[in-house]
Amino acid sequence: MSFYISLSNLEQIKTFVALASRQPFEVRVSNNRQNINARHMLGMFSLDYSRPLCVQAECSADEFAVFRQNALALQN
Repeated sequence: MSFYISLSNLEQIKTFVALASRQPFEVRVSNNRQNINARHMLGMFSLDYSRPLCVQAECSADEFAVFRQNALALQN
């Protein structure tokens, strides 16, 4: 399952990495060229944040709904 997210500052990126790290399932973030483990801060810094990123999660529909809601709340 996947969704798109826009992260625009360091605090949002750090909070997203912390959120991904708390999940019992794998979370990956990708752009056109890279596919990064969302739990790795250094890898997350290598992404281009000028466009929305694709977030992929390997989990149940219920887990996905909660994770997606929490992740998208970071954009505000």
